[in-house]
Amino acid sequence: MSTGSTGPVAAAVVIGTSAGGVEALLALLPAFPATYPGAVFVVLHLPRERPSLLVDIFAPRCALRVREAEDKEPVEPGTIYFAPPDYHLLIDNGPELSLSADDPVNFSRPSIDVLFESAADVYGAGLLGIILTGASQDGARGLETVRARGGLTYVQEPSTATASYMVEAALQRAPGHRVMSLESLAGLVSHIRMRQPEAGEDV
Repeated sequence: MSTGSTGPVAAAVVIGTSAGGVEALLALLPAFPATYPGAVFVVLHLPRERPSLLVDIFAPRCALRVREAEDKEPVEPGTIYFAPPDYHLLIDNGPELSLSADDPVNFSRPSIDVLFESAADVYGAGLLGIILTGASQDGARGLETVRARGGLTYVQEPSTATASYMVEAALQRAPGHRVMSLESLAGLVSHIRMRQPEAGEDV
């Protein structure tokens, strides 16, 4: 996996966040260019008992299409998918979306770890993972898995996070992740390009 000469190269992006996440995502997701043909999968910890308004918030602001993930739905290019409240979001071979009501992981459903690990299994070195502000350790193991599969991994600079525990946990588990401010991360994804599959890959 390479950042390329003009920006990162990735077939798909996974993003995890919790406390302060809406504000962080408002800085990051609109930066993805309309020309990016990959998919972006997002887990934001939300109250389980209330419907998500994320599509309503982000669709008018993003160049890519914004949808709430649905079970057994083929992954569409150029689309941002949010995990629905109270369901784990997984990526299956195809690639295809899968929703699960299995037990919470790190007290969370949807779990960032579940998304990142399943996406790493499918996309391998074609995946780019980002952990943003949050108040739990969810995502630390998943981001480590993305890196172990050859993907690019980034965390928000802790001093710029509304809640720094999540990014600090990711760095403590695997110190090799690149650390960037939210502004720098937005600049990074604004130049993202598509990674073409190599011979023998499913994606």
